[in-house]
Amino acid sequence: MVQEKDTFELESAGLTNLIRNYADYNLWTNITLINWLKTKPRELLEKEVLSSFPSIYLTLIHMCRTQGYWFAIINKKYDFDPEHGLTLDEAMDFVVEQSAQIADYVSAMTVNELHEPILVESPWFNCEFLASEYIMQFVNHNTYHRGQIVSIGRQLGFTDAPMTDYNFYNIMGK
Repeated sequence: MVQEKDTFELESAGLTNLIRNYADYNLWTNITLINWLKTKPRELLEKEVLSSFPSIYLTLIHMCRTQGYWFAIINKKYDFDPEHGLTLDEAMDFVVEQSAQIADYVSAMTVNELHEPILVESPWFNCEFLASEYIMQFVNHNTYHRGQIVSIGRQLGFTDAPMTDYNFYNIMGK
């Protein structure tokens, strides 16, 4: 019995540390990406190209909305208006501000809160996963779209994208 309790506590501590680190990574990599984008000509960030989102700007808007959606699921009180229009500068700042709010919120979550199942009933799907799994979902989703932004940037002639890999963060970014 004692061994099972010790094992659960070690597993819980490991999961808690991983999820907190992942939320911190999300913040760091979004700061890194936004700082890079701020060195680029504004007109190119809004220029449309062939991609699932036709511009860097529209991809950032999608990231804000999606990250806000998942944060609302996790904290049950977040009030981001997904229809609120954001300028390019506002979207860049908001991605970072929102990521900081999330990292702070996740760092304060208890093991029990991270293990809490949360039911999601939406027009697109129904599911019930742990809060920690939803955190992993939106960080992974952001990683996907940061990759799209780098690809769009490449089409626009940007050849100096920053390294935002999770392993790089763990070694160099902290």
